[in-house]
Amino acid sequence: MTITPDIQGVLFDKDGTLLDYHATWMPLNRQAALVVAGDDAVLAERLLVASGYDPATDTCRADSILVSGSNDDLGACWAEIVGADARALTDQVSALFEAGAGASAVAVPGLAETLTALIARDLALGIATNDSEEGARASLAPFGVLDRFEYVAGFDSGHGAKPGPGMVEGFCRATGIAPTAVAVVGDSRHDMEMGRRAGAGLLVGVLTGSAAHDDLAPHAHHVLDSIAELEALLEEVAGRLRA
Repeated sequence: MTITPDIQGVLFDKDGTLLDYHATWMPLNRQAALVVAGDDAVLAERLLVASGYDPATDTCRADSILVSGSNDDLGACWAEIVGADARALTDQVSALFEAGAGASAVAVPGLAETLTALIARDLALGIATNDSEEGARASLAPFGVLDRFEYVAGFDSGHGAKPGPGMVEGFCRATGIAPTAVAVVGDSRHDMEMGRRAGAGLLVGVLTGSAAHDDLAPHAHHVLDSIAELEALLEEVAGRLRA
């Protein structure tokens, strides 16, 4: 993969990248599954397992529906099990997630400081998530960082869902930045595939979600422990251009 050093914008995934995935989402996932299951705890766990939850480790599998899928994907999965209408169930789950997002959200360490440092480098920042757009805004609102982003897109924002390229393309239209000057940062192969299909110049995996280094390394230019290391990486990459 060829790296383009002249990065002008950074498009972040949200869950597992800006927010700690398991701390933020497992309470919401459990609550939503229990509601959909009509308070049947056994059925609720069946829903969670079918969409990627591993009871043995109390975590979600990398690149499972719960980790990487859109609300549409989750709704379709659960609707098949409970015999419900997929569209109605997706709307129900989205509403539950949006209502609880702010209360359950846990930021990754250094979130605000990292975003501030990137803006100081004159980088445009955006969010691309398979959550709903309203859910993205609600979950980040408690941290006072939404004003750092010029662009926020969810699966329902009209650009399509990951791993399609539409959210990157929307970011480029909104900012006037060419895809080759965009760094896509995320915790899943869906994020890396989205960036690759859109022609993004830099693909950066982070290990604050469910994926391990070996899951991301074949698909990313770099894999970092967290976004706290991103500014240093961008300085290193830009230095190659100056050399």
